[in-house]
Amino acid sequence: MSSGVDAVVTEAELKRRLRRWRAGATAVFVVAVMTAGALGHRTTGWKPAAVTGPHLARLRISGVIGADVSRWTKALSKAEKNPAVKGLILDVDSPGGSVTGGEELHDAIEHFAKVKPVVTTMGGVGASAGYMIALPSKRIFAERSTLTGSIGVIMESPDVSGLLGKIGVNVDELVSGPLKGQPSVVKPLSPEGRAMLQGVVGNLFDQFVAMVVTGRHMPEDKVRSLADGRPYTGQQAVALGLIDALGTRDDARNWLAKTCGLSGEPDVVTIGEATRRFSLRRRLIGLFGGAVMSLTGLDPAEFLPQDSERLDGAVSIWKP
Repeated sequence: MSSGVDAVVTEAELKRRLRRWRAGATAVFVVAVMTAGALGHRTTGWKPAAVTGPHLARLRISGVIGADVSRWTKALSKAEKNPAVKGLILDVDSPGGSVTGGEELHDAIEHFAKVKPVVTTMGGVGASAGYMIALPSKRIFAERSTLTGSIGVIMESPDVSGLLGKIGVNVDELVSGPLKGQPSVVKPLSPEGRAMLQGVVGNLFDQFVAMVVTGRHMPEDKVRSLADGRPYTGQQAVALGLIDALGTRDDARNWLAKTCGLSGEPDVVTIGEATRRFSLRRRLIGLFGGAVMSLTGLDPAEFLPQDSERLDGAVSIWKP
């Protein structure tokens, strides 16, 4: 009797081990396939990345622009120094974001544009800081329905002091000066603090206006009349002089190729993309979560994106 029970226990243990081995083998297989796909698929943009002859670079800015734009600025610097790169297509689909990130990216594109021509093509939206970075371009294309413009700066600070008072929570702040604690989430903004922060916003806005004046060759008074924060459709923006033409990405590419003296359909290589290792990690987490990461001995926390899109302080973003 005892031998029969032992046999059943042994068989159950063997089955459990087999299931674990199958799960592990499946995980390894999935990782291998995805790695092969990530390393084998080398196309970036319209043409393969392994282009050595004269070609155009493409920088795609999609989503909210965070404070850290170093990946893009480094890619621009490298492309600027590459003699095979004859021009840049700036592909924008962004509502804006950090004023600092937008300014840094604008300056990097402006530096590139002094050496090689830049054209911007806009997708669904190219507003606020997303419009700011397009300003150094020699020509800006957008769709008729593109939302662009929205020239302005926002600074927000939540105030939960009323809620804290209702639940009997008091917070004391010790500050070195009356404006050091402004703004604060635990007390209302003082008149002096409001005036101070409005001055900061006004100065940042003046800088944005100056970029539009320089980039679009427009009188300052006209720019200020358009810069009340509202977005414009592509069709409206053409009439107002905020962009140059209505057209597609291919229209922008063809215009730049002609400007650069490239005949036929030019090679276009995307620059500044996330690394393939990073993309693979994102796919692993998205598809299988921590289970596969644990089986492969990888730390999920290492694969999460950095908080580069966190927006603190002043922002230039269109928020519908």
